[in-house]
Amino acid sequence: MMKTILAIETSCDETAVAILRERELLASEVASQVAQHRQFGGVVPEVASRNHLTHLPNLLSGALVAARLGITEIDAFAATSGPGLASSLLVGNSAAKGLAIGARKPFLAVNHLEGHLLSPFFGRDEIEPNISLIVSGGHTLLVQVRGIGDYIIIGRTLDDAAGEAFDKVAKLVGLNYPGGPEIESRARSGNAMRFDLPRSMLDSSDLNFSFSGLKTAVRYLLPKIGVIPSREDNAGTARSKGSRNSMKENREIPRFAGDDQLLADLCASFQQAVIDVLREKSLKALRQTRLNRLTLSGGVGCNLAFRKTLEEACDRSGVELLVAEPWLCTDNAAMIAFAAMQRLKAARSVSDLTDEIDPNLSLALDQYSRSSR
Repeated sequence: MMKTILAIETSCDETAVAILRERELLASEVASQVAQHRQFGGVVPEVASRNHLTHLPNLLSGALVAARLGITEIDAFAATSGPGLASSLLVGNSAAKGLAIGARKPFLAVNHLEGHLLSPFFGRDEIEPNISLIVSGGHTLLVQVRGIGDYIIIGRTLDDAAGEAFDKVAKLVGLNYPGGPEIESRARSGNAMRFDLPRSMLDSSDLNFSFSGLKTAVRYLLPKIGVIPSREDNAGTARSKGSRNSMKENREIPRFAGDDQLLADLCASFQQAVIDVLREKSLKALRQTRLNRLTLSGGVGCNLAFRKTLEEACDRSGVELLVAEPWLCTDNAAMIAFAAMQRLKAARSVSDLTDEIDPNLSLALDQYSRSSR
């Protein structure tokens, strides 16, 4: 008998509801909060949770109408239980539990990162062994996938995630939040060879990442190319105005002086530095594990230049590449429903209604933790 799952995703600033029947997506509703958070330059947890409370009832009713189902026709309810913002996770998790109790149906708590990890297989019958590169907003992970629930983290960022680096560099050069699409847009007309930016840990023996040094390199490059005032300029301005605040304001306001090409070249150079590291670490993971299948998921996976570069590299290496569809890369409930469905098919136990959310929920043990056991 075919199962129907209703899933809710509220881990950050997107409110989402989806209904999945086996492999058929019956409904997928998403309410984005980008416009509300853009004015703050990033996600404000309290604003996010309040908006979840506002949007969720309408999304639930809209999804049921789109699927032409009544609440009693849902076989199980699922929700993201972590990682994410605690106040946001509570909204979706509590709603799904309440629906499960009211309908007397099972509840499944789903790891947000597992949703991303499995999303390249959306609509397929089987999850095949692969190396998964997850590049979402706050996470950059390389995971060896051996089956449903059988994951080993073989590489992770030691500081900033790739998505965070995009946001922070965008802010440095005066672009809007979220930074990824803004930088990508300008990089299309830029020369990625103009600025020699670091590829951190590219030659390290492990599979870990580091992007904070790249962000810092961009910060110190800006005065050299005249984009922001140098320390000397700031000091003079501060003395003339007699204010420490004026020095801070002058230092932080980029002034490209109408040089759009300079901005495009800087964005292209930064973007290429990130792409090079992600590509080379992924290929290295494939060689070390002797696997020939790579999957890509997460918001940074929407970057067209990155997708093209990875496709070309995998073609040259004879590696199968599975990339999540763009609408599945950003936060959504369809991937949460898909992950929950895979758990049901694998006869894994449902969740206890007393289980709590975990803002720092781990996807799996890393390879070093496993080897020490």
